[in-house]
Amino acid sequence: MPPRRINDSYMDVDSDSDISILGDEEQSSRVKAKGKGKAVDKSKRDKAKSKAKEQPYAWEASYTRSWDTVQEDEAGSLQGAVEDLIARGRRKRLLAPANAIRRTIIRHLILLMDLSSAMMDRDMRPTRFDLMLQYAREFITEWFDQNPLGQIGVVGMRGGLGERIGEMSGNPQDVLKSISERHKLEPNGEPSLQNAIEMARSSMSHLPTHSSREILVLFGSLTTCDPGNIHDTLEECARDKIRISLVALAAEMKICRELCDKTGGQFGVALNEGHFKDLLFDLIPPPAQRGVARAGGGGISNPAADLMMMGFPTRLPVTSPPSLCVCHSEMKSEGFICPRCSAKVCDVPTDCDICGLMIVSSPHLARSYHHLFPVKAYVAVMSLDDTLNPSLSCHGCALPFKDATAPASGPAADGTSPFGRYRCPECKNDFCADCDVFVHDVVHCCPGCGK
Repeated sequence: MPPRRINDSYMDVDSDSDISILGDEEQSSRVKAKGKGKAVDKSKRDKAKSKAKEQPYAWEASYTRSWDTVQEDEAGSLQGAVEDLIARGRRKRLLAPANAIRRTIIRHLILLMDLSSAMMDRDMRPTRFDLMLQYAREFITEWFDQNPLGQIGVVGMRGGLGERIGEMSGNPQDVLKSISERHKLEPNGEPSLQNAIEMARSSMSHLPTHSSREILVLFGSLTTCDPGNIHDTLEECARDKIRISLVALAAEMKICRELCDKTGGQFGVALNEGHFKDLLFDLIPPPAQRGVARAGGGGISNPAADLMMMGFPTRLPVTSPPSLCVCHSEMKSEGFICPRCSAKVCDVPTDCDICGLMIVSSPHLARSYHHLFPVKAYVAVMSLDDTLNPSLSCHGCALPFKDATAPASGPAADGTSPFGRYRCPECKNDFCADCDVFVHDVVHCCPGCGK
């Protein structure tokens, strides 16, 4: 029904039908063309969908669909497949070459923590800030366990400034105490890489040449508020042989990549919570010592070894009379006596506050050597045909192995043994997968041959 005209210029607003101002022939042709266009668009969309199914996105190539490879066993259980995936993940990092590399066992590390407002994002649960604090505490504990002769300091980045949170210390309890109170580290403002790196560099300027100087940055922002040219700071860090490593929580930035590449550090962008922890814990082993170019241009030469003076203290029992310690000025019974000046300190390893002697215990020194002489990687046993009288139980924990008569279904991959056996190349003893990981990560000494 055509609309009712009120006058020549206005029409009734009650009508909701379209107004035709074209002729019947033009209108019919427009409708046909419109329908044809819909059909063409629909066919294009169908082709695009089918093409997308055949050719996935580029970012999907980095993810493995583990649920497609999991298969049930004869009893219909998935426990065996899950254990196999866990074993492959454990063995992947044990397959690295175990050659003796010249490393610096006395390390000095400054931990730069991003405390800007970007750390309150919830793309990592519960927030980037809370996850960073949790992993930082675990990192510090594990770092001191594997590097007992090292020291760690903590610096924060917020409000466009660098804030000193914890002084450099060789006592893990002091470092953990500095980041234990969450309300004092509440994120705000913008970070400043240049100010924080300059503060870390100035705190390591007095360190001796035989120790390593490292900066680890946990960065979650996409901006940096710097007062000057950060490239000048980068050149000074490279000249002072300071190694900068960075773990980004948001995305890769060009300046962050340059900081790591030009100083010989490691750079990585965390994809998720588990990947963030892996990138962080990969920085726990001491880095390889870099060679120095010769003056005549004849290649690379190793730097000359410097002798270090250390002291092994005398430990005081609990029953000893209380006395003042030089580190906290508190009355305590337990402690350690410096062999040079007879001052009393609370914990070792540390530097004596009176004479400056490095005080260490023999277990700490022995524990630092396993990075220089690592345990050789165990060889996965793929067949028992060439083995006379194979052992029925693990040499480490005495638990029985899998069925030794027939291998497990499916080919072994990623260096895993179908029998669950891993053999030491020196003593030829067989170990289970758990003992293999325990020996290389905790004991650092083969229980069969003692090497």
